[in-house]
Amino acid sequence: MNQEFRRAKRRKASDTIVVTDAMTERVMGRIGNLSQTGLLLIASEPLADDALYQLHFTLPHEQGPLSIEIGAHLLWMDHASARSQLWAGFRFIALGAEQSRRLRSWIEAPGSHYE
Repeated sequence: MNQEFRRAKRRKASDTIVVTDAMTERVMGRIGNLSQTGLLLIASEPLADDALYQLHFTLPHEQGPLSIEIGAHLLWMDHASARSQLWAGFRFIALGAEQSRRLRSWIEAPGSHYE
C-alpha cells in the first residue's frame, strides 16, 4: 500500500515547464511536480548540493500564463534513469502572498492530476 505523507498537495506537470536559474538565465531542467512548498526538478544541468537558487518558470493556466520567480533551497538529488538527468527536490523560501496565490491557483485548477 502506498501512503502519502506530504503535507502539501502536489500537481504533476503534464506539459513541459522549463525552469531557469534567474541569476544566470541558464535552463536548469523541467518541473516533475509542484506544490505550494516546493517542486521536483528533472535537472539537465549539474546542481550544487544544499545550495540556494533563484528559480524562474511559467505555468500554463486557463486565465493566462503565470510567471513565477522564487527562492528555493535544494534539499536532495538523485540520479534519474537517463544518465544526463538528476531528480532534485527543492523547498521554496520567502514565499510571498501573491506567489502563493498563483501556485495554489495552478495546483487546484480543474483537470489537475495530483500525486
